[in-house]
Amino acid sequence: MAATYKPVIWNRHKRIYDLALVSGIALYLTVFVGVGMAMPDSANTSIEILLISALGACAFFMIHVVLAIGPLARLSTKFLPLLYNRRHVGVALFLVALSHGAYATIWYHGFGVLNPIVSLFVSNPRYDAINAFPFESLGVAALAILFLLASTSHDFWLNNLSPAVWKTLHMLIYPAYGAMVMHVLLGAASGHGGSPLYVWATAGGFALISGLHIAAALVQTSRDRAVTKQKDGDWIDAGPFADIPEKRARIVAIGGTSIAIFRYDGKLSAISNFCAHQMGPLGEGCLIDGLVTCPWHGWQYDPATGRSPAPYTEKVETFAVRIKDGHVFVNAIPNAKGTPVAPTMIG
Repeated sequence: MAATYKPVIWNRHKRIYDLALVSGIALYLTVFVGVGMAMPDSANTSIEILLISALGACAFFMIHVVLAIGPLARLSTKFLPLLYNRRHVGVALFLVALSHGAYATIWYHGFGVLNPIVSLFVSNPRYDAINAFPFESLGVAALAILFLLASTSHDFWLNNLSPAVWKTLHMLIYPAYGAMVMHVLLGAASGHGGSPLYVWATAGGFALISGLHIAAALVQTSRDRAVTKQKDGDWIDAGPFADIPEKRARIVAIGGTSIAIFRYDGKLSAISNFCAHQMGPLGEGCLIDGLVTCPWHGWQYDPATGRSPAPYTEKVETFAVRIKDGHVFVNAIPNAKGTPVAPTMIG
């Protein structure tokens, strides 16, 4: 997190991730083109077409990576480092997809009398035929969404749009994915999709992403049920305080509200489980130097006030906590963001 906006905030970890990302893209393209040139029918395929295919396949692979990171991080904390760098992967995805689209448009539409962009949209009006569908238009739609997401990836947009609106906007990655899937499948149906292997790879990728999201949803639902206990008026039984690890939290889900109850230094405090940054799960983080630290991007909050340390100004909701018969009870009614609540002493 930063008190002022900067064009890009790089640290040692992000430099390592970005170097690995760029190296991976270069390796993917090199291997793809190399294998394509080594195939028996390579004499009938130009290096330009191979590179167009390589860029498209790389972008398609990358969107699967982007969509897999979220559920993987829900299933295992080992994937949190990837979540930390996901926006960089998303921007790189757009650049690779843009290169694919630009190169393909120039190669297939750049040598006629029409403007290449105009030619792209008017050269094939067969929207009523699956085997002749202008699949390029779906690629353009996906690219337009990826541009919107990449151009609003900076925290400037996140803060000015609000985290909820920003997150809703970035859920458009799923329509973009759907457009890319149809782009590949209809391209194959029209005879421009390359090897039939693309169809099987697309089906496998779709099954993988769907399976990961379903598994993550089931795991999260199970976690929510496990910590949602009986009610005493507005107070929710969150279980024995002894079961909450030191400097960690227990998450209680109440309808659309998610509360993180932290135990630290013989005290208990409860704050919203949603980080003010990207609505990350604060309850899955820990206390570092006395501050709740979000596991996604490291934003921090005082557990007793819900406020970020100066000079930062972010705030989250706080909740009252009490102990009865060894159990922790949290009041389901939130206080205003940044409202101090005296920690409850243990024993």
